[in-house]
Amino acid sequence: MEVLSGVDDIVRPLKNPVITIGNFDGVHRGHQALFNRVKEWARELDGQSVVITFNPHPLEVLFPSKNIPFITSHDRKLELIEACGIDAVIVLPFNEEFSRIPAREFVADILVGRIGVKAIVVGHDYRFGHSREGDIDFLIELGREYGFEVETVAGIRINDTVVSSTVIRQLILKGKMEEAGRLLGRLYEITGTVVTGRQRGARLLGFPTANIRMSSQASPRTGVYVVQAEVNGRIYGGAANLGYNPTFGDTDFSLEVHLFDFNQDIYGMPITVRFLDRLRDEMRFAGPEDLMEQIRRDVARAKEILAQRSAPSASGSCS
Repeated sequence: MEVLSGVDDIVRPLKNPVITIGNFDGVHRGHQALFNRVKEWARELDGQSVVITFNPHPLEVLFPSKNIPFITSHDRKLELIEACGIDAVIVLPFNEEFSRIPAREFVADILVGRIGVKAIVVGHDYRFGHSREGDIDFLIELGREYGFEVETVAGIRINDTVVSSTVIRQLILKGKMEEAGRLLGRLYEITGTVVTGRQRGARLLGFPTANIRMSSQASPRTGVYVVQAEVNGRIYGGAANLGYNPTFGDTDFSLEVHLFDFNQDIYGMPITVRFLDRLRDEMRFAGPEDLMEQIRRDVARAKEILAQRSAPSASGSCS
């Protein structure tokens, strides 16, 4: 997949480009439906499938105080789009000046003038341009004027829920990982670096853990989770505690993962943790012995759940 950092990176004309435009946080099943239609239409036109997205996310520029936790980092989003078989991604740098571009100018100057769009696929609620002034009817009108076609894709419903980044983000924050994964089309994941923790896991409790410095992604609700972790390209089952370790009175938020059948030194290394299910709330125990007994039960239950899965979940598949 070719990644172009803005329209100035287009050094040769794209071939009959069929595009879709959006933020695509999470690259969930709704986004994947758009990508599949873009690819299909591009094949019909003997053209290229193109995704246009933004960096940074517009909400980070327009509403910086909200500190919205995103489902995927920008780099991970590009990896997931590539896994969907898209030919090219154009990443438009987003700033306040860009946000003031009128809808007509965005279409005429960027989509038509610089990209040479032949067809556009968008979601049913797509809006664009300064203050979101452009809607689908206006886009269709501009298509007639400038010679490109427009098609909308209806929202994808799973169990009566319309798939959206907002809904998935809410499910993650509530710790409803199975439901979030169902809408994503894969397990929700957090990538971070293994750092030195308080060294209690192996020394005091008999369960060594990888303490992970988390990124700014959406954090699930505190508690104990069944997880899969990817280290050095291999996937291991595990159980994770996300929270504050109330038994020891800690105040720092942490993600600590006990990996099954694992004894490597991975300090300073990247690790990706994928969340299957939430086992329980964080609890304050009377002492280390009671906590250790509960961890044994958590580990046993986590292994039962993992055994029910026939294979590790794919990290970047596209439905």
